[in-house]
Amino acid sequence: MSARRLPVPTRQPVGRWLRESRTGLVGLAVLVGAGAGLGAIVFRWLITTFTHLFSGQADYADAGRAAHPWLPELGPWFLLLAPVVAGLIYGPLVYKFAPEARGHGVPEVMYAVAERGGRIPAQVSGVKALASALTIGSGGSVGREGPIVQIGSALGSTLGRVTRLPESRLRVLVACGAAGGIAATFNAPLAGPFFAMELILRDFAAESFGAVVLASVTASVVGRAAFGNTPFLDLPPFTLRNPVEYLLFVVLGVVVGACGVLFTRVLYRIEDFCDWLWRGPEWLRPAVGGVFLGGLLLVLPQMYGVGYPVLQNAVEGKYVIGFLLVLLAGKIVATSLTIGIGGSGGVFAPSLFIGAMGGTAFGVVVHAWLPSLTASPGVYGLIGMGAAFAGAARAPITAVIVLFELTGQYTIILPMLTAIVIATATSRALSRDTIYTLKLRRRGVDLDRHPQEKRLAGTRVEAVAEPLPEPLPAETQLERAAHALAVSGHGILPVVDEEGRYQGCVTAQAVAEALGDDFDGTVGKLAELPPLVTCETSLADALTALTNAPGTGLPVLDGDHRLAGWLTHQSVLSAVASAGRAERRDARSG
Repeated sequence: MSARRLPVPTRQPVGRWLRESRTGLVGLAVLVGAGAGLGAIVFRWLITTFTHLFSGQADYADAGRAAHPWLPELGPWFLLLAPVVAGLIYGPLVYKFAPEARGHGVPEVMYAVAERGGRIPAQVSGVKALASALTIGSGGSVGREGPIVQIGSALGSTLGRVTRLPESRLRVLVACGAAGGIAATFNAPLAGPFFAMELILRDFAAESFGAVVLASVTASVVGRAAFGNTPFLDLPPFTLRNPVEYLLFVVLGVVVGACGVLFTRVLYRIEDFCDWLWRGPEWLRPAVGGVFLGGLLLVLPQMYGVGYPVLQNAVEGKYVIGFLLVLLAGKIVATSLTIGIGGSGGVFAPSLFIGAMGGTAFGVVVHAWLPSLTASPGVYGLIGMGAAFAGAARAPITAVIVLFELTGQYTIILPMLTAIVIATATSRALSRDTIYTLKLRRRGVDLDRHPQEKRLAGTRVEAVAEPLPEPLPAETQLERAAHALAVSGHGILPVVDEEGRYQGCVTAQAVAEALGDDFDGTVGKLAELPPLVTCETSLADALTALTNAPGTGLPVLDGDHRLAGWLTHQSVLSAVASAGRAERRDARSG
């Protein structure tokens, strides 16, 4: 008798372990965080290198129209050449290898997560790093947050696709890359996860939050090894003087929140104007537009690059109110022009800059008005930074945490919360979209819609309408109408007059109640107008109408309000299922 062979346990494949287990996701999150941290180090080194190359300074924004040390005979006029030369390099680079790298980056990541299952081309990391570093180093008035978010997200997406993760986890790795990039470049391990969850994933699920936090911590450790552990902005301590100031912070939230909305509108107006004006090849656009950017820098050199030294000077009270307002307007125009001509960079730092200028100017006014009751203008500038970002991006949690970590100022947390909440409410009252979502809505992408609702919104009722059931003439007696309703199976039928014009609908319930009450009349007297559905109505709106309908279907009317078809829940569900199958086929083929 042969010995019974026992089953030998097989070891779980590594790929399956990475794709399905929680520990596998943790390992990948740590790896993405480390990669994002290294990417942030390289990116900041590139910015520093190109800034030295194009301006001869560590940060030209505070250099006061100094000449380039290599070209002293040109004086400050080299500012006309720097953006042009950089545009000749990064323009063809972006055009040929990664068009996604143009612009401020975050909307592209939001789109990839919401619509493409987290898939971002691998080459985006390298192209975005070079293009943004060239843009900022040559004077482009944009920030580092958008590029580093896109760089880290592309790294996470590439690793997720290499390990063949499902879309749900691939999206999480994209968010891990975004959080790691923010955490490392700004030394903000708390702000990174909240930025990624509030703006990229738009969700705070426990599993994804844990992975994003781990990526952020890992990236922060890597970043601090290179940059040290100090607040990003070195500001003196600020304190409040009187509780009455909270009323002023409410006003500050309204004013600076409106500035954030203004920044959004001017940004896209100038971008539209540049699109309308430019008729040449796209790869040449940054170089030609660089002439205009250089001219602006020649007039206002404080707009060169990110501009953190100028921001710090403003909050420390080194500028008068008139110059603060000039810097505010100049930053809005300079950032909008940089992006409009095809530059690559973020809008987070410019929004902080705008808030600092507007807040400090507001502080100068109220301090002159109530000197004994108000704190120094720098407090209002500091709080204005968060309020402007909240007004532009409408991400209040991120605004509070980012500002706290960038400055290390805990003493103003309460007025900061007040102003940021008011700024967010002001933004909602003034604009439907944020500075990030407006770019996507202009492409026809609405992130606020559920995926199923998006599919419904893209289909018209006429595409799924069924044949119209036999209408009831208005003179039909109730007994005959009851029989017709029972046979139809809809519980509701349209009613027409002698000339065939639509009069409304009658339901089985209404007829039954009328018969029970010995009602002496015809169905014309019982007809009611249900929610209106036309051939051009989207299925999303039609589904809402069906939900409020008294029966199991609704008539579909044409442009002349004549009966053209019939819509039921079943026809809508069939359209949703068909669209879902098509999307899955497209995802597999892509």
